[in-house]
Amino acid sequence: MCIRDSLTSITIPNSVTSIGDSAFDGCTGLTSITIPNSVTSIGDSAFYGCTGLTSITIPNSVTSIGDGAFDGCTDLTSITIPNSVTGIGNYAFQGCTGLTSITIPNSVTGIGYMAFNGCSGLTSITIPNSVTSIGKYAFWYCTGLTSITIPNSVTT
Repeated sequence: MCIRDSLTSITIPNSVTSIGDSAFDGCTGLTSITIPNSVTSIGDSAFYGCTGLTSITIPNSVTSIGDGAFDGCTDLTSITIPNSVTGIGNYAFQGCTGLTSITIPNSVTGIGYMAFNGCSGLTSITIPNSVTSIGKYAFWYCTGLTSITIPNSVTT
């Protein structure tokens, strides 16, 4: 058995300031993680394919969520994005089929390419007036989405 499969929980110490690219990529047994307030960025594909992860709270210190950060986290049902985050990366939540709703905070100015692609369980989404750009296919294959309001602030 791969060590990534047997890893079930992670507590990151306060000395860590960023979660690097692909840090926990493929940790399918991971069900919980505690991210301290010292972390300011979550790298590309940091939790890619962590299919056992059910919920995560991102601390107020995080300003960026990298490309594909939670891509393929199929069991992720809830996530809290704090007001400190300014951008949601490309593919950030792609394939998170268990995600049913998400609130994007007023600090976010851009939603990346295919950010929520394939989030078939997503039924509602709130996009704040701070968002000026929504990437191509951001909500592609969100077959459960029944309504979405795009504010006047969006120019692309």
